[in-house]
Amino acid sequence: MNRRAILKGALGSVVGLTLAPFSRYAFAQASPAIVPVTNNFVMLTGAGGNILVRSAVGGQVLVDSGAAEFTDAVLARLAELPGAGRVETVFNTHWHSEQVGGNLAFGQSGARIIAHEKTRAHLATDYYLRDEDRYQKALPVEAHPTESFFAGGETRAGDERVEYGHLVEAHTDGDIYVFFRDANVLAVGDAVSPVRDPVLDWFGGGWLGGRADAQQKLLELSNEETRIVPSYGPVVGRAELQAESDMMHLLYDRMLDFVKRGRSPQDMLDEGLLEGLYRTFDDPFKFAYDAHKGYWAHHNNLGGDVL
Repeated sequence: MNRRAILKGALGSVVGLTLAPFSRYAFAQASPAIVPVTNNFVMLTGAGGNILVRSAVGGQVLVDSGAAEFTDAVLARLAELPGAGRVETVFNTHWHSEQVGGNLAFGQSGARIIAHEKTRAHLATDYYLRDEDRYQKALPVEAHPTESFFAGGETRAGDERVEYGHLVEAHTDGDIYVFFRDANVLAVGDAVSPVRDPVLDWFGGGWLGGRADAQQKLLELSNEETRIVPSYGPVVGRAELQAESDMMHLLYDRMLDFVKRGRSPQDMLDEGLLEGLYRTFDDPFKFAYDAHKGYWAHHNNLGGDVL
């Protein structure tokens, strides 16, 4: 995989992005809000991670289920939409708690839950959270995915095609996209981050190279009309995805050079790792540290000598 492609345009000149009306944390709300996406689709925000809802009289399809503490509020919002809260299918874009907290309620009501096999494995066993120095307890069996996969698959929501596939190590080891192809709505989980710092859960399997590759894959799936729904922040379009993808590829190349020269995360920042980008980072050191850890976990993929 060659990530050293020439950027399609200077990142500093990106204009016309639809993020302008939104503050960096505009979607942190006390209770879930309903945000229109396109016909038959809305996004619930303020319930942990965003929840994409495909609503129809015959039943609803969700991408992610929010944090557990918001489940009752999410159920109340879903009851206001076509389908009246009858959830047929839930996709989990990855295994972090703000994406899977509602699984128990939906699983107990008979919904099928679809996720990557790595997500199923995480939810079915206790797993260690390095930043919190504790183990996350396995979820009850009703909250586990009822269907899991490795590469991808396809299903239907009414008469609409729903395609899904693995985004290898974009954020964790179990990231997926969910593409409602006929509606041209693409849910991408935390593989795209329009407003907050990109999160690379290196202890959970994510790294910068995986993120760059995943975003290239998403660009190939999408077109100028695609509505792209991330785990956090507003719905965006292909232009925003292209800008972030260009930035990820540029950062990949820069960091690869620094890693090969034995630089520490702070050295990288001091020597300009994040300079000249179209956006700033709230916690530059955390990003550099997490990305650096990911490189050492993948040193055998980088080519050449790594000091």
